[in-house]
Amino acid sequence: MADELTSNSAAEIKRLIAAGSISCVEVVEAYLRRIEQINPALNAIVTIAPDVLDRARQRDVELRRGKAGGSLHGLPITIKDTIDTEGIRTTYGSRVFSDHVPTEDAAVVARLKAAGAIILGKTNVPEMAIPYETDNPIFGRTNNPHDVSYTSGGSSGGEAAAMAARLSPAGVGSDLSGSLRVPAHFCGIAALKPTTGAIPMVGHRPAATGTLSMGGCVGPMARRVEDLSLLFAAIAEKDSFGLRSDSERSRVAWYIADAIAPVTKDVVKAVEKAIEILKDAGHDIREERPPGFAEGPRLWIDLFSRAAAERISEVYRGREAEAGPLVSPFLQSNSNASIEQKVAAAESVAKAIVERERRREELLRWMKATPLIISPVSATAAFKHGASRVDANGESISIFRSCSYSQTVNVFGLPAVVVPITRTSEGLPVGVQIIGRPFQEAEVLAAAAVIERAAGF
Repeated sequence: MADELTSNSAAEIKRLIAAGSISCVEVVEAYLRRIEQINPALNAIVTIAPDVLDRARQRDVELRRGKAGGSLHGLPITIKDTIDTEGIRTTYGSRVFSDHVPTEDAAVVARLKAAGAIILGKTNVPEMAIPYETDNPIFGRTNNPHDVSYTSGGSSGGEAAAMAARLSPAGVGSDLSGSLRVPAHFCGIAALKPTTGAIPMVGHRPAATGTLSMGGCVGPMARRVEDLSLLFAAIAEKDSFGLRSDSERSRVAWYIADAIAPVTKDVVKAVEKAIEILKDAGHDIREERPPGFAEGPRLWIDLFSRAAAERISEVYRGREAEAGPLVSPFLQSNSNASIEQKVAAAESVAKAIVERERRREELLRWMKATPLIISPVSATAAFKHGASRVDANGESISIFRSCSYSQTVNVFGLPAVVVPITRTSEGLPVGVQIIGRPFQEAEVLAAAAVIERAAGF
């Protein structure tokens, strides 16, 4: 029974609970049993909510009394460990916060609870959400469910692994440089990076302040596109939001070369398969790289790298010795910068902001006629644990460079959905991202659903 329950999508679980076919307690207990069996090999979930069964009983009582009103009533979900949860340990992957228990929920968690969701637990992250491998000094690394010698990605790698292994039906992660989409691509699940600003990031650490607010976001992760739509409606507080049964016929641009990172043959095949599906569905398909996309990765560095280092340095001030191996270089770089270097960096950021606005305006004009874009998520499928470089079409490139396709989307603040399409010869998932216009999540999700159904992953 447990395996049958945990095989259901979040939407199916919600329907079973609403129909009285299963109780909230039975659903939670099924997931707890599976976590006990599977999680030790993956290390995806690092904290179980201490009140999860009490919350499930409460939801069952509400159902019996006819007081269930939320769109997610009784649905257990997991939360990335960089997002505050009242009464549940939240560490941000840092020794500084190893015993930290927030006294209030992040805005996104409060909205999930208001919709009736039950917090099941917290999922593993890299220290301070520095991607692209989920590993930290407190809990260690998270393994990919398809092959434990490979990474689940980062920084929402614990969340992606939990969903792929059916330890959670759905959940929430965050994204500044592909941290929702890269783990989804590596683990074979779906994820939505919403439009920047669509959902408040209050209660997330590192805080998305300054220029980070131009690219950072929180968003849903699940095994099915329908589930992304369900969670997004709740966290974006869109009462009328729903997943259309089919996408409107529109012009779709696609590209597999961003002038930054070459891609593997497996990634090319996945993009080509997605394009064939949309072509068969009646879309006008054109191979064309959107304006400004080649400059996106460079702008990401100018806009966000210094700001991220400063936010992290603020967190560790006076406790630098407790930083792990991923964070220490950020602290050292920031502390060693001279006044002249900091002034030059500020000037570089100012120029990048102006350039970003100019290129974004040009891009949005272009997207009026071409509202959807299909691209790789990263240059390769999941990489081995500890790798610093990957081979892409015969060229050795850094992990950071390999994720340029995702970084560009953050620079311009666009919504994007990742869906799994194919597998490599080693059995690792390969996904694509469907990118859309600001605040047109419904359009992007509809196209993603078409691809998902036809791909049959």
